[in-house]
Amino acid sequence: MANIKSQIKRNRQNEKARAANKTARSELKTRIKSTESSVEAGDKEAAIEALRLAQKRIDRAAAAGLMKKNTAARRKSKLTKQVNQLLG
Repeated sequence: MANIKSQIKRNRQNEKARAANKTARSELKTRIKSTESSVEAGDKEAAIEALRLAQKRIDRAAAAGLMKKNTAARRKSKLTKQVNQLLG
């Protein structure tokens, strides 16, 4: 355990950021999975809406530094391709 005042504060900050990042990553995974499951189910309207929400979360995660911008672009592209094949 740290006994330096600045390190104690830094540990608090790190813990707060870790919790926020964990929540954001979890929601991101949920949005991606819901898009993929809508595509598998063949529900066009739900897939389009899920894709919109997933892209929004992916962009937000990239802006916050949770993932690199090319990773975000790749994931968005993959989801969009799946939805477009469904709409076909």
